[in-house]
Amino acid sequence: MSDTLQKLQWRYATKKFDPTRKLSPEQLECILEAIRLTATSSGLQPYEVLVVNNPELRARIQPHAWNQAQVTEASHLLVFAAWDNYTAERINAMFDLVNEARGFRNEGWENYRNFLLQTYPPRDPEVNFQHAARQAYIGLGSALIAAAELKVDCTPMEGFDPDKVDEILDLRARGLRSVLMLPLGYRAEQGDWLVDLKKVRRAREQFVTEID
Repeated sequence: MSDTLQKLQWRYATKKFDPTRKLSPEQLECILEAIRLTATSSGLQPYEVLVVNNPELRARIQPHAWNQAQVTEASHLLVFAAWDNYTAERINAMFDLVNEARGFRNEGWENYRNFLLQTYPPRDPEVNFQHAARQAYIGLGSALIAAAELKVDCTPMEGFDPDKVDEILDLRARGLRSVLMLPLGYRAEQGDWLVDLKKVRRAREQFVTEID
């Protein structure tokens, strides 16, 4: 078994963190960079990651996240927030960034820009938000793997009231809506009912279908 698979076998959705143990700045940056480098549809990166360090804000979020202790006890709390809509300004900004970084303009790339400009902004904003939110889930996957590689514990969370989190973090003013939360830290030595239980997944033959 590869080292990566061994670490994925090790990871689990941590239920109780040790609040005295903190990630190093280097560990946190590695996980954030893994998210930043993640693939997104058309390369638009239509979401942002907020690192909520303020303990008062985290305490305000906790009651709106089913009172899950991980929100306040973990070393760090990441909030994945997707664009509330695709706009011409946002699409153009990403295409212009690519052109600037690569130092040239490509006709096919510019044609694709125009295609997206004609397709995305006219759509219903909720359709666009849902599409952007799915990109955040791809980033979550990268974060889970990066954390496992570093032997950092984490707990992906959908169990929270997005409207309340948006209000607490003032996300709507930035054109963002919360999608996921990811506490990061280290499992407590005692008190986590899930820590020693066998990881259970469907058998490969029930999960993977090979089509020749």
